[in-house]
Amino acid sequence: MLERGILNPAINQLLSRVRHTNTLVIADRGFPFWPGIEIVDISLVDGIPRVRDVLNAIRANCHFGAAFMAEEFRAANASRTQREFLAGLRDIPLTFEPHIEFKKRVPHAIGLIRTGDTVPYANIILESA
Repeated sequence: MLERGILNPAINQLLSRVRHTNTLVIADRGFPFWPGIEIVDISLVDGIPRVRDVLNAIRANCHFGAAFMAEEFRAANASRTQREFLAGLRDIPLTFEPHIEFKKRVPHAIGLIRTGDTVPYANIILESA
């Protein structure tokens, strides 16, 4: 029985398939369904869990060399929220791009973890190092 780390078997299975330069999406509750991409939906209620919670848990098990977010995130969120996300991405180079361009990356991802997060544009694409 697992006693620490990520306990969710579907997330563990998804993470085990991420290889060099593969991408993984961590998305908010409103992110659209993507046919052909494995989706692990762990949303419970509004705000639980948050994208940041999943990011922090995954970072303990994986190494990422790049991250992508929609530039609309900065316009839609207070500076405190922005700082919290940046802290979670510490040491991972982050690129902001238009949301429409961000969404073009999604079909190439290994999978998507859907959270209950309600923060606008809280979606992150992580690229494995």
